[in-house]
Amino acid sequence: MTISTKDIAELRVRTGAGMMDCKKALEEANGDMSLAGELLRKKGIAKAEKRAGRDASQGLVIIETVSSKGAMIELNCETDFVARTEGFQMLAQRLASHALESSPVGVSLDGFLQETLGGKSIDQWVKEASGRTGEAMTLKRVATFGTPTGVVGAYRHHNLQVGVLVELVGSADDAAMTLAAEIALHIASADPIAVSTADIPEELLARERRIAEEQVALEGKPEAIRAKIVAGKLQKFASERALVEQPFVKDESITIGQMIAKVPGAKVSRFARFKVGEV
Repeated sequence: MTISTKDIAELRVRTGAGMMDCKKALEEANGDMSLAGELLRKKGIAKAEKRAGRDASQGLVIIETVSSKGAMIELNCETDFVARTEGFQMLAQRLASHALESSPVGVSLDGFLQETLGGKSIDQWVKEASGRTGEAMTLKRVATFGTPTGVVGAYRHHNLQVGVLVELVGSADDAAMTLAAEIALHIASADPIAVSTADIPEELLARERRIAEEQVALEGKPEAIRAKIVAGKLQKFASERALVEQPFVKDESITIGQMIAKVPGAKVSRFARFKVGEV
């Protein structure tokens, strides 16, 4: 059958696929617009799966917040060119908005990918976008915070590739909001790995202990003082990477812990820091 230019253009608007792809899909579907759209989605998903092994190391971090809830996603693609396109940015924004409005606090990545948005799973949205652009795409991370007794602060770097969410409990006034925003900015720069030294994972401390032991052995330190030197190195590592121990990036005369103490009842319960391309 003959496919009209008008039908091809309409399908292209609906799906974002190329003109020739739309024409072929309409011919295969005998002019049925809905079926043609379904065929394009299926083909887009198949193409996306074939690209899964390619490196999607570019992308965006998008954050959405209200005073007591926040959501952050990292959407990756292969090139900066695609990351800067309107379609890619609109998709990332839509996914972040969905996470804020509809996802439970603490949702896992796998759980988020299976959530439904506009009749399709989040995973399907990403795969179809991959099919349209010809690049591998991955929704790499998602974080959803929320607290009835505090606030959620956020910071996103101007390059759109580093973002932070901070959950502050125990206070929800203007001072708490300001504090959460300042801490988020600090985390983006200082890259802590835990709120306090007690929160640093034991496996990470064990790794640092092994490194320190090898260092003191190579340096030929006396056996009797090696354990003390190793303990000192571990303490230094923990204090440098724990948020509350770190000097504030905008004023190194005060630590983050001291800043928090100035807001009665406030406590950082958790944070997330996403950087595009980082494991």
